[in-house]
Amino acid sequence: MTITMYGIPNCDTIKKAKKWLEKEGIEFQFHDYRKHGINKDMIAVFCQQLGWENVVNKRGTTYRQLSQEQKDNLNEELAIALLSEQPPMIKRPILVTDNHYHLGFKAEQYSAIFSAV
Repeated sequence: MTITMYGIPNCDTIKKAKKWLEKEGIEFQFHDYRKHGINKDMIAVFCQQLGWENVVNKRGTTYRQLSQEQKDNLNEELAIALLSEQPPMIKRPILVTDNHYHLGFKAEQYSAIFSAV
């Protein structure tokens, strides 16, 4: 099984997810948006698999700094453009296991994902 986690390393949720995987002895690759980059095509796949409304992190500082007009007019096309310019606005982590996409981290969620392995 190929496992890739997407995110930014200083995110607390990413740190928890990484720690959980390491504790369970599950090997994974980490794709750091800042170091490895991210493009509109990757974001479009995330949005297609997870729903664009779910991929946008509305609780983060970057989203809150958008103008009210940007928030009011947000649609999938605009979201993809904004997320490619502002990767920290992508909800984290996105975990991809053999073409299955998972969003966020909760220990129970990861237990369920990896118990089927």
